[in-house]
Amino acid sequence: MRRGHIPVWAGPAVLALALGLWGLTREHSMWRDEAATWQAAHRTPGEIVHMAGRADVVHTLYYEVMHGLFAVFGDSLVTLRLPSVLAASAACGLTAQLGARLAGRGAGAAAGLALAVVPAVQEHAQEGRSYALVLACVVLATRLLVAALERPGAGRWIRYAAVVLVAAWLNWFSLFALAAHGVTLLCVRPDRARRAGWALAAAGAVAGTLPVILTSRSQMALVSWIKPLGWSTILGVLATVAVTAVCVRLPPARGAAGAGQDGARGGVPLAAVALPLCAVPQVGLVLASLLVTPLYLTRYVLYAYAGLALALGVLLVTLAARLRTPARVLLPTTVAVALLALLPVELRLRTVDSRIDDVLTAADTVGRVRGGADGVLFIPAARRDTAQVSPRAFAGLRDLALAQGPVESGTLKGIEAEPRAIERAMLGARRIVLVTDPGPRRDATARDRTKQRVLDAHFTLRADRVERGRRVSVYERRDAG
Repeated sequence: MRRGHIPVWAGPAVLALALGLWGLTREHSMWRDEAATWQAAHRTPGEIVHMAGRADVVHTLYYEVMHGLFAVFGDSLVTLRLPSVLAASAACGLTAQLGARLAGRGAGAAAGLALAVVPAVQEHAQEGRSYALVLACVVLATRLLVAALERPGAGRWIRYAAVVLVAAWLNWFSLFALAAHGVTLLCVRPDRARRAGWALAAAGAVAGTLPVILTSRSQMALVSWIKPLGWSTILGVLATVAVTAVCVRLPPARGAAGAGQDGARGGVPLAAVALPLCAVPQVGLVLASLLVTPLYLTRYVLYAYAGLALALGVLLVTLAARLRTPARVLLPTTVAVALLALLPVELRLRTVDSRIDDVLTAADTVGRVRGGADGVLFIPAARRDTAQVSPRAFAGLRDLALAQGPVESGTLKGIEAEPRAIERAMLGARRIVLVTDPGPRRDATARDRTKQRVLDAHFTLRADRVERGRRVSVYERRDAG
């Protein structure tokens, strides 16, 4: 870096950081996925490991990290989300460095800025989940791959394998990026030593992830709620891949910056990195969803947007050259226009309405309407997260269905009693608070059907509130007086 020269990563990293900090507490709300992180992070490391064998093994490493952060900085919405903000900022800075290495400084800066502006990246930069961290790890691994292909060495491959392994332990769907890197090798056609180095690194990372993969197979019921793919999702995937494919045909993407053009000598063109990184994870997860079981969620392959961003960086510098406009003028102008055009989306992302529900508001509602209630029920059992996150609002309420608590059972929602035991407990209560979803209930269990049947037969509805994606109702025994 020349003296006085601003690093290429600085602009994208600062922009992503600013966007992440903007409205970080999201109107003091927390949705159900973040509630899972909150619950798990409040357990001891041993309790988190105990839970891994029964639920959320794919997030075990992330929960352990968050436990440590809560212990050091205290539990708050800022502590919950700030790691994702910092990870998204790092991912944008790393994308800029990667793009600069592959296609020049202008393309790199544009790529990093493009990634920061992507709405999905802005969304997950403000969530207490692992997806922004996975994004940062995948971009770093891709940068290490390029470095190892250009100047191979055992240390470089070890660092690459370590980062891939960390990403996979944060969420093993990140291994689709490893497949994308394999396609990159096919495009670059490196010599035998480089191919062997990558193969050993990849094999080591996969082997290290096998415990998570094998354990998660027994927990597939936890993602059974994912809906089959719709045409809108498929068309969205095809659109991002098509845009990337068009952009990588531009001259800056086909050349290799600073490394020569001969793949055998290690030169890596941006096209060989961007298109596989965008296409392979998305298409791979789409095919898995169509042929095996529904699994596709954008956040599982969020890192694919780094491939799109690299391609858009090339597009922007090409436009700057064609328009004879300096990149230092075109890039900030384009970013400003993009942010302005996306302003309605950006504003909504920072409100409680951007997520499916709000656990904190539901707990506040319970505190307001419970009256003299002596029992509480949750339909489905997963809505017990309301009490786990805000136990004070439920003080004095007996959980009428719970047989074993979440911590003791190594689960997030606990283990409920059999239907007859639930019915007996309900008939012994005078006033019951029910926390549930506002819409029609699907796939109700026998326990949930029993809860509703007993309420309808023996209780009268006294209060009913629907706020921010959750319903809180209060029922009173008809013979209570």
